[in-house]
Amino acid sequence: MKWFLVILMVTATAASDVLQSHEMKRAGQQSVGARGFLRLIQLIAARGFLLLAMGCMAVSFFSFMALVQTEPLSFAVPASAASFILETLLAKFVLKERINSRRAIGTVIVMAGVLLVGE
Repeated sequence: MKWFLVILMVTATAASDVLQSHEMKRAGQQSVGARGFLRLIQLIAARGFLLLAMGCMAVSFFSFMALVQTEPLSFAVPASAASFILETLLAKFVLKERINSRRAIGTVIVMAGVLLVGE
């Protein structure tokens, strides 16, 4: 059950972040003032992928809550870092971002840490 929750949490987190990034890049820069906040709320309501991203965030949150009920926090938090690995891959192949060698090496180091904690 713990690995199911980890996979669900990591997948939902990565999906949420990729969907948010995609939609917010399409929307362009938003101002931070009161009008900007209202426009941001309207933008969220009008864009289905942002609503889906919010749903993915909820799945991630509840998966994490279920995981920490049964597993030590010292396992759950580092295991959640596996989302960085999936997000980097999705950024490269779905969002077509350029991933330089430093970022790739950092991702490999994170992956090694996740594997060490998961044992």
